[in-house]
Amino acid sequence: MSTLREYLAHKRAALLARREAPAPGPVPLHAHVTAEGRSGVRRIRIRDFQVISDSGPDFAGYDLGPGSPELQAGVLGSCVTHIFLIKAAELEVPIDALEVDVRAEYDPRAQQPGTADVPVHPYGFRYEVLLDSPASDEELARLHAEVERVCPILNLLRDPQEVSGTIVRAGAGREASGVSARAAAPVS
Repeated sequence: MSTLREYLAHKRAALLARREAPAPGPVPLHAHVTAEGRSGVRRIRIRDFQVISDSGPDFAGYDLGPGSPELQAGVLGSCVTHIFLIKAAELEVPIDALEVDVRAEYDPRAQQPGTADVPVHPYGFRYEVLLDSPASDEELARLHAEVERVCPILNLLRDPQEVSGTIVRAGAGREASGVSARAAAPVS
């Protein structure tokens, strides 16, 4: 039976090998999302993987998958978990079990008139790490500090990036308007 400590040894070997290889530079990230007709279900495609996102029945959905705010909490939890594994392997901190529980709030009233004080985004993100480890409190504090320092999604939420968007007409709408597929209108 394989244990998390055995995986951390494997992870450490991969980290050391990766450091010896020349860095490729920025890695492009790509997700493609389509809205399904009749249901509004969002199919998120990333590489060869697919995730379904949906709304609850109270918002004309079928509850076939988590909503976007829930996915954001899951993405944060996944990233924090992965960085804990990376840093534990790097720092040789033994871990027997690891779980991360993420919580936040999202208030749909933000989209209603007269609620300008309600954020339109999920807020109050917090996470709890459940660790089974023989490491000392000092080693775990160092591990946690390293995770907080380098976790990409945690730091993205703390220091948001500028996001730009465009609209490109597709299908019949493009032909009717005379706008080419490459003539994009900026979205503010």
